[in-house]
Amino acid sequence: MTTRRAVRFVPGSLEEAGQAATPAHATVSSGGLSPAGVSAPVDVSAADVVGVHEWLLAAGKPGGMRDQVGMLRALEDLAGGIAAVQAQLMVELDQSVRDQAHQTVATAEADPAGRSVPVTIRSTEREAARSVRSEVALALRVSPHRAGTLIGAAKMLHTEMPHTLAALRAGRLTQERAIILVRETACLEAEDRACVDADLCADPATLEGVGTRELEARARKRAAELDPAAVVRRAAKAAKDRYVSIRPAPEAMVRLGALLPVAEGVRVYAALKQAADAARAGGTGDAEDGEGEGRSRGQVMADALVERVTGQEIADQVPVTVNLIVSDRTLLAAGHEPAVVADESGRGFGPVPAQVARNVVAAGLDADAAWLRAVYADPAGDLVAASSRQRFFAGGLADLLRVRDQGICRTPWCDAPVKHLDHVVPVGAGGSTVLGNGQGLCEACNQTKEAPGWKATTGTDPATGRHRVTTTTPTGLRYESVAPPPPTPARHAA
Repeated sequence: MTTRRAVRFVPGSLEEAGQAATPAHATVSSGGLSPAGVSAPVDVSAADVVGVHEWLLAAGKPGGMRDQVGMLRALEDLAGGIAAVQAQLMVELDQSVRDQAHQTVATAEADPAGRSVPVTIRSTEREAARSVRSEVALALRVSPHRAGTLIGAAKMLHTEMPHTLAALRAGRLTQERAIILVRETACLEAEDRACVDADLCADPATLEGVGTRELEARARKRAAELDPAAVVRRAAKAAKDRYVSIRPAPEAMVRLGALLPVAEGVRVYAALKQAADAARAGGTGDAEDGEGEGRSRGQVMADALVERVTGQEIADQVPVTVNLIVSDRTLLAAGHEPAVVADESGRGFGPVPAQVARNVVAAGLDADAAWLRAVYADPAGDLVAASSRQRFFAGGLADLLRVRDQGICRTPWCDAPVKHLDHVVPVGAGGSTVLGNGQGLCEACNQTKEAPGWKATTGTDPATGRHRVTTTTPTGLRYESVAPPPPTPARHAA
């Protein structure tokens, strides 16, 4: 189970802009709101959309199976239209922020953030792009990286792929399928991209019955036919973007993944498969379902991967530092509250069951490689202090911040691992280097925070008593992020 933060959206100018909950184009009857029979207004506000949303949820639904299926299709078409409207809003918001940034460059004599750097069109555009990306991410409740993908796709759809945009507006394409077409044609020149756009989306019949994989394959094939050199260049560039990633998985597991060139990836998999086949032939891994003493092929391949990467002869004897955030009740009194696992940098990998946490500690003690550090919280659960620094820990305050934020960026809905320990109120603005003025952020969110118009303040959440950061965006909207609860300590009976 993934640790989630308490995040609240505080309405500001958005709520004040539309006082009426009933949409301007709707009629009120005993059965609820009904937009039928009334033409849509020229301008639609957020309050109008809220009203339609409420009407749709409250209205009666069809009872017959045929009508139910028909409504499912109509709602799916509506979802595509909504995605198209969102794309239009992203493009317009991005242009507005860039225009405002250009005006700032034309009139500014110094950097608006107070830094000793020259103000240039390029630097201002970078800050504007980061600001828009984070503003959109907060509004859509997604990470800044995802917001950047959506904004880039929206620009491409509006400037160079009109048929794909029309299919999205009509509901013939979902948002994800439209993004696939943008991605697969990104390496092409505008003229060739327009050809793929027309070939695949101009005729509605072309998309009928086409699955997502087939659509992706068609776009990739057409791109290779139109400009094979561009596809080759793209493949060469992709090889430079190879990486290894790790993500939490259910049942106290993680997913270790790698993006590799196809030849290297196939060789790695083949080597692991050979190791598994050799082990099975030797009688050490012949249980297909993983039961009993034998290991399944998948288990042998996983163990071989660990052994070959770490250089250990046995997979579970890997010398690494694992930080386990656990309550005294769980560790010492057979409590059942889950613990949290993090690596040396403080990056969190989610909670693990209490017994698994105790097993990790026991294995460390058996290997004479376990260190205990006490972190203290007040009765409300807000962290206040830590014991003296021990081996493998550097900087008590930094460690305390990582424990409090549990390795996840404090920006709402970001979910990226913490890379920077940030001053919520900058030192230049009078902020001090204390626990209450600190927060863990990913690199992108930390850079966005420095853009003009962004402001953050700290406080204590009245509902939980834990650390709270309130972020105000350039549009005046406010978002609150409350630190996740630490493991609950054992308490003396009254």
